[in-house]
Amino acid sequence: MKNLYFSAVFILLSMSLSTSVYSQFSGWKEKALEVGASLGAKKLGLDEVLKKPAAITTSFDDVNKLGSKFPDQFVLKNLQPLYLLPKASTGGFILCDGFYEMTNKSYCLQAGTFQPSKGDGYMYAPTLGQKKEIVTTILKNAENHPEISQNDIQMLLWTIIARTRFADYSGKVKFTAIALLSTLELTQLEGGMLGVLPASLMNKAKSKIPSGIQNILEAENKIRQLVASGNYTFADMEKYAILAGMAPARTDFPSGIWTLHPDGYYIRYFPSGYSKTTVQIYVPKELIASGQKIIYDATNDIACPANTGSQRLAQTNEPIDPNYSIKIKINCK
Repeated sequence: MKNLYFSAVFILLSMSLSTSVYSQFSGWKEKALEVGASLGAKKLGLDEVLKKPAAITTSFDDVNKLGSKFPDQFVLKNLQPLYLLPKASTGGFILCDGFYEMTNKSYCLQAGTFQPSKGDGYMYAPTLGQKKEIVTTILKNAENHPEISQNDIQMLLWTIIARTRFADYSGKVKFTAIALLSTLELTQLEGGMLGVLPASLMNKAKSKIPSGIQNILEAENKIRQLVASGNYTFADMEKYAILAGMAPARTDFPSGIWTLHPDGYYIRYFPSGYSKTTVQIYVPKELIASGQKIIYDATNDIACPANTGSQRLAQTNEPIDPNYSIKIKINCK
């Protein structure tokens, strides 16, 4: 049955999929969803729900804390716009030595948590989890689709984090997914995902897990319900994804702390809510002198909060309000 389901979805999606379908959605795609819903539906037991892997698993445990530097351990000088550096063919920016800064679009990757607060320390961690390639692809492809709003992309990411099956997609989220993902990637939005869980099963699951995880499980199920209903707005989804209030800040990892990136440079984050983050990078002269070509590609990165009750933030290479009339003041080779 499982093989038949994927074959049916793949055949129907392969007929005429292209990025132009963001503005056109024909009847065969509705049939694909009907096939997926009828062949893929099954009842889940409590153990299976609790053992389902998260779409993105990155946590503060994945941060390199040993290489961190406190905010006053570097003196910023000649801070240059990161977005003026040469672009790499694979995406991102080719780094030179010095200090750089960019305010870019960012996205919440943890439903059922608090917005960043001013005191939160955010540190670099890699994107990890079953759907990491899907998330990275969405962030990369979004650069080439300025017609798709940041809110629409955020909704799509929330549905993926909530482990929504593609068979349950409807409305704007469906259009956005088809515009940014390939046929094969769309079929991958079925494996490891969940349908809408009934209240009885949700209550049993919540009784087995800590309170903080209960909020996440509840928020994810509410998001799946919204998407399946076809009747939702960004505000509806945000209401469940973002908890009201602020999580208490941790003082052992203060705002502005630097993380040593695996590629040898230092990076730190200053979020403004979840949709905008100012990133600062320090590239030691010795790193570039070694002859290495260092590329900063934000779509592989997560700004991870020290406070586990706050949101993980996916980063992008898309600057907000860039000023391209500025001349960069370095000799970048």
